Amino acid sequence: MLNHERLKVYEFTLEVAKKVPDMLTGFPLGSAYLADQLKRAVSSILLNLAEGNGRRSLKERRRFFDIAIGSATESAAILDIVYAYEYISQEMHLELKDKLEQIVRILYKLN
Repeated sequence: MLNHERLKVYEFTLEVAKKVPDMLTGFPLGSAYLADQLKRAVSSILLNLAEGNGRRSLKERRRFFDIAIGSATESAAILDIVYAYEYISQEMHLELKDKLEQIVRILYKLN
C-alpha cells in the first residue's frame, strides 16, 4: 500500500469518485461538459492527494493539498449546478456535498 492510500481523506474521495459514473447516467444530452468537468475535478482531488503525499518537502505537500481543496470546492459547485438543473436528487446532492465538506475539512487540518 502506498502512503496516499493510507489517508482517510483519500478513502472519502474514492467514495465520491465511485458514485460519479452512476450519477452521470441520468444526465440529459447536451450536458456532457458538466459530466466531464465533474469527473476531472473529482479525479484532480485524488491525483493531487497522491502527488502531494509523495513529496518530501512539507511546502510542496501543502501546495498539492491546496490544489486538492480547490478541486473539492469546484466539485461541490458542479454538484450545485447539476442539482439546480434537476439532474440529480436532493439526497444525492446532500450526500456528495457532505463528503466533499469532510474532505475539505480534513485537508485544511493536514495543511
